[in-house]
Amino acid sequence: MESLLLAAAALACGVISVLVALLVMRRFEDKSPAMSFASDMIAPCVFLFRDGDLVDATAPARTILSGCSAPTLAALKPWLSRRFDDLSALDRVLDEGGEAEIAGRGGSGAARMRLTVTTIADGVLRLSLIGPDSETSGIVVDSLSQQALEEELELLRSIVEDFPALIFRRDRQGQIVWANDTYLQIAEQQAGRESDWPLPEILIPDATQNAAGSTCRARLDDPLGTRWFECHDHDHAGGSTTYALPADATVQVEESLRNFLQTLTKTFAELPIGLAIFDRGRQLQLFNPALIDLTGLSAGFLTSRPSLYSVLDQLRELRMVPEPRDYRSWRKQITTLEAAAAAGYHAESWSLPGGRTYRVTGRPHPGGAIAFLFEDITTEVSLTRKFRAELALGTQVLDGLEQALIVFNAVGQTVTVNRAYRELRTTDPPERVAEALRQWQGEWNEAPGLSQLETALTRADEAGQDQGVIFGPGESGVLHWVVTALPGGKRMLQFAATAAASSATGGEAETEDAGNAATVGAEAGEKIKPARQR
Repeated sequence: MESLLLAAAALACGVISVLVALLVMRRFEDKSPAMSFASDMIAPCVFLFRDGDLVDATAPARTILSGCSAPTLAALKPWLSRRFDDLSALDRVLDEGGEAEIAGRGGSGAARMRLTVTTIADGVLRLSLIGPDSETSGIVVDSLSQQALEEELELLRSIVEDFPALIFRRDRQGQIVWANDTYLQIAEQQAGRESDWPLPEILIPDATQNAAGSTCRARLDDPLGTRWFECHDHDHAGGSTTYALPADATVQVEESLRNFLQTLTKTFAELPIGLAIFDRGRQLQLFNPALIDLTGLSAGFLTSRPSLYSVLDQLRELRMVPEPRDYRSWRKQITTLEAAAAAGYHAESWSLPGGRTYRVTGRPHPGGAIAFLFEDITTEVSLTRKFRAELALGTQVLDGLEQALIVFNAVGQTVTVNRAYRELRTTDPPERVAEALRQWQGEWNEAPGLSQLETALTRADEAGQDQGVIFGPGESGVLHWVVTALPGGKRMLQFAATAAASSATGGEAETEDAGNAATVGAEAGEKIKPARQR
């Protein structure tokens, strides 16, 4: 019995041992495919080139090349330059052969890499990208995360490549290590072949602009013409990124404006009137040479873009403005001048020491700007004063005459009358010939001789002289009148007492006037008495 129990126990132990062995073997068999799959996923990244062209590559290496412009070593260099600071060892192996190892650049979120370069035959080069700890290190992610990353990468890549502006990156040494497709196409068109590394410079900075800022202008010399770009630089740890936006329209507008300003400047330079234009901040923006000649302001002072108050203060120092009573009055005068010019057209005359006179005109312009015009009107003022003096002298001479005098122009309007005529009549001088005739008819009661006077004043002859007699108003008695034709169709009418007229014209005229006066008195009869009674 005991032997049977021992046999059964031995059999049970054997069965258990077999089962345990099978389970262990099955477990190892289940893990082996997974380990093999993981090993495939983290396969080494190796490139094989012959004379710069790709011969063979592992799966990770081909994935990297798919993001380059071409499966060549030249196209791979920009990708490597973003991860390795110095690729001079790679160039040395290309020229001299041998082997080199290049340490990668550290970066956030990415493992530090190493690049091994080996010449395995004449013209055949092997490049191996390995991790920092082992040749098979890597990061394994799930398929959904990997797919999302790849889709986002493809979207961002398509956006950058299709962007119509130029985008390129520079390393710390200033070399272009990456560019979008728009930049590469232009570079290849200019070179007539695929671009080498480092990428060529195709934009020429504008030397007329200050390059110290983050924004500058550059031009692209193209066979079809020059193209302009606004370049915006953004610095980062590994270098800088430049976004070059088209600026042809802006440059054309600026060129048109510059030509227009040159035309205005040439025009203003020939003007005898001084011009000063101030912006809305009241800073001088434009002036012409006549302003220097008229005001005595120096060119250095004006080119420093002084303020309006500084210009007027300097004019005060040069005694080129009317001298105010005190400085407070002067500041008030400046404020008034500025406000009036900004509100609308404003003009005033400045009587300067030395006898000169300037007309200062202020005009508002769009955007709050103000333009001031300085004009020397000394000659004009002198002529005006001389003319007024001559007119005053002529008026005094006419007022000194004993004869009453009135002058009409070609259309019958009154030009002038003297004091004797105003004293002769009881009403204001007439404005026209017709009004004068109506006044005379009313005051002189249709006295004989009035119709002859009307005919002499209204006839169309441009030369000659008419005369006659008429009873004047009030106690003036018999008046001798003379109508004289003047140049330009004017008529001068004079009234004088018969005694004065006789003295002026001689004895024959006196006899004739006396006869005429007697005839008029006889014809008038009783009609004259009521008129004189009034």
